[in-house]
Amino acid sequence: MPTTVLGQNQYGKAECRVVKVVRDGTTHHIKDLNVSVSLSGEMDEVHYSGSNANVLPTDTTKNTVYAFAREHGIASAEEFAALLARHFVAGQEQIHRARVRVEEYAWDRIAATGHSFVRDGRETRLAQVAYDGEQLQVIAGLKDLTVLNSTGSEFWGYAKDRYTTLPETHDRILATDVSARWRYGWTGADGAPAPDWDAAYARARTHILDAFAETYSLSLQQTMYRMGSRVVEHDADIEEIRFSLPNKHHFLVDMEPFGLKNEPDAPGGPVYFAADRPYGLIEATILREGAEQLIPVDLTTL
Repeated sequence: MPTTVLGQNQYGKAECRVVKVVRDGTTHHIKDLNVSVSLSGEMDEVHYSGSNANVLPTDTTKNTVYAFAREHGIASAEEFAALLARHFVAGQEQIHRARVRVEEYAWDRIAATGHSFVRDGRETRLAQVAYDGEQLQVIAGLKDLTVLNSTGSEFWGYAKDRYTTLPETHDRILATDVSARWRYGWTGADGAPAPDWDAAYARARTHILDAFAETYSLSLQQTMYRMGSRVVEHDADIEEIRFSLPNKHHFLVDMEPFGLKNEPDAPGGPVYFAADRPYGLIEATILREGAEQLIPVDLTTL
């Protein structure tokens, strides 16, 4: 019989949906989160013998999420995650590391009332906080931020082989669903105050959008690098940022069978077919010079 040993492991409660309402008179504020907690530490015996002596029930972690939302409120996704991560490590001797992931869903106020809201197709805000008893690692981000440039993009001069059929273009639609994660240099270990998480998120989002809009693109890779560089260069707290960008292809519809021209400069404007799959997938990490890459290459592991 082969000898086996236990490798890296963790456990916790996934996808605790939390909606916190703060009532400021007749004006209400909503925080809508999806919180996942993962714990690791001295867990060998539960795997080897089934002893639960060191296992804090996942139901307890779920209850803690809701209790903390009530007792401490939710100032930001990052701060809430850090509070939870510190609590689990400090409160249980056998737990050495906690990781808390948060998705935040945006609600926009309907102006007519102080208590009516609409989900308006906004991106999902993301946060992950890990704590090992000494230092915090804070990774923030977003997903499903859909952007499109109707011109100002080219794609030509690429390598070709016998299977290449894509025509070169000097005027195309460039569109993508931005998935991005960025890591803060702040760890909480030296007593320095935490960044203003909401302001930092807003800045990063703005720089991503501005760089996308302002870059005359010769490739999605070039645009992505400009987006990441702008975030890192404009925020001293951010050490690295990683993107996963699907190229949402838009192809000119062949109008020749109808005797119609359908070029980018066609009178009245061209018509495109929006293809949902297959799609190109462009990914990269942009780092501050001298920084260590710590964000996983596969963003689905975050």
